[in-house]
Amino acid sequence: MKPKILVITGYGINCEEETAKCFNWAGGEAEIVHINDLISSAKKLSNYQIIAFPGGFSYGDDTGSGNALANKIRNNLKDDFLTFLKQDKLVIGICNGMQIMANLGLIPATDMKYGERQAALMRNVHVSLECHWIYIKNISKKCIWTRNIDIIHLPVSHGEGNFYVEPSTLEKMKKNDQIVFKFVNEDGTPANNKFPANPNGAMEDITGICDETGKVFAMMPHPERFNSWTNEDGWELKKEKILREYLAKNAKTDSKDIFANLRFPTEGAGLQIFRNGINYFK
Repeated sequence: MKPKILVITGYGINCEEETAKCFNWAGGEAEIVHINDLISSAKKLSNYQIIAFPGGFSYGDDTGSGNALANKIRNNLKDDFLTFLKQDKLVIGICNGMQIMANLGLIPATDMKYGERQAALMRNVHVSLECHWIYIKNISKKCIWTRNIDIIHLPVSHGEGNFYVEPSTLEKMKKNDQIVFKFVNEDGTPANNKFPANPNGAMEDITGICDETGKVFAMMPHPERFNSWTNEDGWELKKEKILREYLAKNAKTDSKDIFANLRFPTEGAGLQIFRNGINYFK
């Protein structure tokens, strides 16, 4: 059977449809569920194998990014979420989803202390919404969600992505392989906290982390926005390069046969993250 994914939605969330489609394309069965339907018990967390917190601006971020929705979950569904985390299931949060998970204490949850807030996503150092493409590098061997990924090109869109934890927590995260993604330059060298490679000023360029199990994962960039090859910034240049390389090797090809024989990529690199989640249950 296909793994069932709960994609949580609510007021101000705006990436739920893309997130659900990525899970479906990766082989899962995603359902978009409003937070109020979980609180009323019209839908049950226990019926799903994966919980996804998508991006957006839940409740307008009026009391801080992800804070209002996190409080609503804490006040109404805390026990249900803690029960879910104790089972062999997965959780992912993207952008606002990472902010929600940090506020809920689902990440980094060092010493397995779920529900205790240990991390913050502070205002970007330039005090502005950063909306552009960046490169991030996977440095974790533990995280379920990032298998077979090295460097990936993804968009960011946030005003509060400046990751911070206390130095003692950071050391535990390093020891437990909980730091997953870091901002890098296009050639893979460290961003070293320099803009625009690091768009928000996050400590040690951190932009994706997991819990100690590697099953609960959150990141600020948007993999669901790179689900198709033509989503990527600069895809036209890559297409032209592929075409010219093909013509250089096949100079005598009749022009009408070029596009009949030439195959361009179709899938965006962001789908690998969702596929990893689905493959965990195969």
